[in-house]
Amino acid sequence: MIEVTDLIYDYPAARAVHGISFSVRPGAVLAMVGPNGAGKTTLLRCMAALDTPTSGRIRIAGLDTQEDPRGVHALLGYLPDFFGLYDELSVRRSLIYAARSRGVPAARAGAAAEAAARRVDLHDRLETRAGELSRGLRQRLAIACTLVHGPRVLLLDEPASGLDPEARRALSDLVTSLSGEGITLVVSSHILAELEDYSTDMLMIRDGRISGGGVVSAGLAAETAHAHFVIAHPRPDLRETVARLGVTVEQATDLTATVAIPGGPDQEAAVLAQLIGAGLPVRSFAPARRTLEQTYLEEAGRSPATPSKGAAA
Repeated sequence: MIEVTDLIYDYPAARAVHGISFSVRPGAVLAMVGPNGAGKTTLLRCMAALDTPTSGRIRIAGLDTQEDPRGVHALLGYLPDFFGLYDELSVRRSLIYAARSRGVPAARAGAAAEAAARRVDLHDRLETRAGELSRGLRQRLAIACTLVHGPRVLLLDEPASGLDPEARRALSDLVTSLSGEGITLVVSSHILAELEDYSTDMLMIRDGRISGGGVVSAGLAAETAHAHFVIAHPRPDLRETVARLGVTVEQATDLTATVAIPGGPDQEAAVLAQLIGAGLPVRSFAPARRTLEQTYLEEAGRSPATPSKGAAA
């Protein structure tokens, strides 16, 4: 869905992006992570066909951002870190304005506005002025404005910035819902906890370069799955018992353990059979998802970025 090839972006006094290449598969939720000033916003603006890179190429659903920027604008929505709303406009009028500015015909703009409001749970506030909304509801309205024309790709820059825990949970649910509808999302943040619940893939950016192994799965590793199980009664020797079965134990207590399982579901079933055969009273056994922080630290350890001067956000 998204192809970035050898992208370079120079500001007058510094290079912000250093020859970055990566791709995003359709329907993925890519967490673009890295410290402030890593070049994430510059990269997103180039992907949104708002800034022209010094060299390199970006394709969104087959369209080149430099050759057909209007076509790219029609199929994606971009939410910048600092978004603007007209405080005197109602939610309905804000969305109709956004729809018309993105090429939705006048005859369809009203229905598109109502549909977008419903997707972000603002359908009961259509006549409320934007200036009367809370920070979290304004964020929802801003996202609705990026959705109103029916994009296939969403680029969100620090979307949870300044939100309270309840609003962040609502944002997480919304991103998960949009992904379930087949929309491809790229979400930029320097706070991993904001991305934990919904990211399917991760890309680390540091000093304008890709750090680690490129785009990686934010969930279970492809080569090695992990499973967590609980037994009915404490066993002080649980780690040793499981290790004697030839199973790699990553964490263990008297009641629980997390193990590494090379292979697919068949191997998981075999390990479970081994545990039961060894007399362990297994109460539950389920795949264990790696946290985004674990994935980040593993990838950071693989290929640290080369520091560069003057990297910009």
